[in-house]
Amino acid sequence: MLFWVIAGLLTLGASLAVLMPLSGRRGAGSAAGAHDLEVYRDQLSELDRDASRGLIAAAEAEQARAEIARRILKADRDIKSDGALDRPEGKALRAVAVAAVLAVPVVSWGIYAATGSPDLPSQPLSARLDKNPADSSVDELIARAEAHLAANPDDGRGWDVLAPIYARMGRYPEAATAFQNAIRLDGATAAREAGLGEALAGAAGGVITDEAQAAFQRALQLEPGHAKASFFLASALAQEGRVGEARQAWQEMIASMPADSPWRNAVTQALQAADSRLAEAGGAPDEQAAGPTRDDMDAAADMSEEDRTAMIEGMVASLDAKLQQNPDDVEGWSRLIRSYMVLGKADAARDALQRGTEALGPGSAGATRLSDFAASVGIEARE
Repeated sequence: MLFWVIAGLLTLGASLAVLMPLSGRRGAGSAAGAHDLEVYRDQLSELDRDASRGLIAAAEAEQARAEIARRILKADRDIKSDGALDRPEGKALRAVAVAAVLAVPVVSWGIYAATGSPDLPSQPLSARLDKNPADSSVDELIARAEAHLAANPDDGRGWDVLAPIYARMGRYPEAATAFQNAIRLDGATAAREAGLGEALAGAAGGVITDEAQAAFQRALQLEPGHAKASFFLASALAQEGRVGEARQAWQEMIASMPADSPWRNAVTQALQAADSRLAEAGGAPDEQAAGPTRDDMDAAADMSEEDRTAMIEGMVASLDAKLQQNPDDVEGWSRLIRSYMVLGKADAARDALQRGTEALGPGSAGATRLSDFAASVGIEARE
């Protein structure tokens, strides 16, 4: 009952605020307008007398006369508009406006009485959190978990349960924090490290960053052949432009995973996408524009510093030269940027991005892919 009393008072106040101006008397306004009009006319007469006696210059008198005339016209319009609603057509318009204002609360109350639930008891958050979990929504369960973890931040099990839920909801930064807390409190597992890598990649807009790759590598160390970690590491190779290596990694996954693995469909789709990219490039991009791979880097570990640097720079120079002959190779430009970053030559990597963007055509799909890759390794195009 209290609800209806409050709703009625609020509706009445709102209606009166609109109705009072419509039904108010306008005689006082008209009288004030007539008085103003009389004052302006007296001012005009006085101005004419001053001008005839030479007390005011002709130009100034003309300006003052124009201003007074403007005020007379405005006062006359106000008087006419003030009485507009008193004419028959004005009264009809006022009646329609009053009816419309009164119809709003009547119609809205009728709809609410038919479809609303004014007698439904309030449901504060604390009461909803105390409900049986089986009767709670996902948002309520998450709110309950968050409230518990706020009071018990060292509950590793709670973070472990909440992290994948965040990830499924697309709340990747929160998921990454939850996985990190679970690893810190309860130790690293392959599932937690792989989940952390996926959350970090999601937070980066799908780019598998170095930090995410490190998490996937740790997952494989804990559980060799872990499907999620293996899949995303192969995806990282594809993002770097090493599509041939990524395709080989996915093929090895298909060959070794069980027929009922939930990752089989994702790997199959990734293989098809890799085949399409290779076909568009007219063959394996890794063969067309070969640069220093991770294996090349490992093989150079036993060399002297000078020999190792010379070997890598020679490969990069060869790759750069091939790209001048085949400038439409997006994967080759990506590898060139990565190679310069390995050598610690950020300016050269930025220059490669600039040249690659110009060769592919600014604004093209290839240039956009190249810019996204460069951003993932910390390189932005020059302004």
